[in-house]
Parts: sequence; structure tokens; C-alpha cells
Amino acid sequence: MKVLLIIGMLFFAQPVSSNVTLQYKGEQIKNIERKEFTESVPGFPLLNEEKYEELVENIKNETYKPATDAHINKYGEIVQEKTGEILNKEKFRDRFLTQFYGNDGNTIEIPMYTTYPKVDSELLVNIKTRLIGQYVTYFNTRNEARSHNIDLATEELNNTVIFPNETFSFNKTVGKRTADKGYLKAPVIVRGELAEDIGGGICQVSSTLFNAVEKAGAKIVERYSHSKRVTYVPEGRDATVSWYGPDFRFKNQYNQPILIRAHTYGSQMIVRIYSSEEINYNPHKVPNPSKELPKEKRTIKPLSY
Repeated sequence: MKVLLIIGMLFFAQPVSSNVTLQYKGEQIKNIERKEFTESVPGFPLLNEEKYEELVENIKNETYKPATDAHINKYGEIVQEKTGEILNKEKFRDRFLTQFYGNDGNTIEIPMYTTYPKVDSELLVNIKTRLIGQYVTYFNTRNEARSHNIDLATEELNNTVIFPNETFSFNKTVGKRTADKGYLKAPVIVRGELAEDIGGGICQVSSTLFNAVEKAGAKIVERYSHSKRVTYVPEGRDATVSWYGPDFRFKNQYNQPILIRAHTYGSQMIVRIYSSEEINYNPHKVPNPSKELPKEKRTIKPLSY
């Protein structure tokens, strides 16, 4: 508080302009008035911290650009990574106090930090060479809503990299399955019964992944089976997931990162696990899936799972 009082006395002893322009990369993004950010105490004004924090949050949201990881496109080509930017709050505050309350011009250039992606193209080149696990399941493409949900979740899963000693979470990686994200109502199993809900079909994606990563010898941390038999994997080889319930998690205990490649081709859902040639892994045997497509169960509505 003493520091702010001294700043207020020093800066307001000089005549200042009423307006301040905020600039981002040389372009004006906001024009503000000093009086909006001051509160008076006997003798001199002080910075209104609540208003200031609101301004900082708005600037952060307007200027934030996330870094993007390198990834492999549908043609098998590596797409280069990109750096991102985030507001440098400490430097912005220094400039704000100096230029806003002082007599050092009326323009503030917004300072940014450069952020870097987790996965770069050099890493991808190294870990896409050795196939260490693969699993294929089959689904009924005539059930369009369920097929659509499988496609969406598979896209979210594809190109995920898990580093040594890192634990993968299906729910965290794929995200919440909502209508806003494009997921449709399709059959799900709830307490042993078939019903319809947003995101039906997602458990086939998590189950296919489970069998692929176990085949690669990764350490399974969390997995639950459905309360009702499913047909797309052998009995006991499924991995049920729910945003507010079960998750599927595994740990990469190896000395090299591993890469998940996930795709749908026609009625097939395929997960492949890759790493570098230097990985020392311990593959497991897992039962092959049934090639029989899930049958439609009919009550009032057509159901499959």
C-alpha cells in the first residue's frame, strides 16, 4: 500500500492526458480513460485494482494465441508446430503504472511471452517409426449418430503423444462429450440397460484404445468394464468411460514417448501405437476382436452400443 501511495503522489504531480491507447503489435485494440481506473483517497488518487484486473483479463483473452503441436495429417505428412503467445502480466503492469499515471506518453504496447508447443516435428519424426501396438474393432455404419460420435472422439484421440512417466486420461484428452461439440444422441449402457444419451458409442473408442495400449505393454492405471456385455471386443476386454464417472487411464513407463494414431475407415475403428526405434518395450498378447458387427437391439427405438 505504501508503494502505491508513493506512486500516486509522484505520477499525479505531473499533468497527464486523460486517454491511453493500448496497442498490440502496432495496432490499436483499446482506448481507455484514466479516470475509469482510479479511486480517490484524501490527497491523491490510487489504482482501482478490481478494474485493473478486469482489464488485464480482457487483454489476456483478446491477445492469447495457443501454441499448436506438430501433427501427422491424413496423408501421413508432418505438419509443423507453431509457437503461441500469452500476456506478460508483470511487464504490462510496469508499463501501465509508468505510462498511465506518469507523463511518458499515452500509448502502451502490450508485452507478450512466447509459448512453445509440447510436440515438435523433430520429435514426431523420431517416434512415428516403430509400431508397438495395434487394435481394430468394427461398428455398424447404418447407425449414423453412433458412427458420427465415434468419428469425433477418434479425431480428438489421434496424434496424442504421451511422454515417459506421463499418465494418459481418456476423458481429459477427448474432452466432455456435448451437443455443442457436435456429439449426437446414441445408445449407451446405463446400469445394465440400454438407453440413449449424448455421445453414445464413445466406449468403443476407449475400448479399442485399451486393447492397443495393452498390446504395447503400457501400464494400465484405471479401467472399468461395462455392466452389460458388448459385442465389439471379447468379453472382459472393454473400457467404459463417462465424463462424470469412469475414466480410462494408462501410464507410459517406457524410456521413449509413444504416439497414438487413431482412425476410422468405413466400419473399422483402428488404433495404432508408435514409438522410436530405441524403445525397449514389453508387448502383451490380447484376444482378437470379433469381426461381427454389433447387432441392432430394438425396443421402442433402434439401439446399439
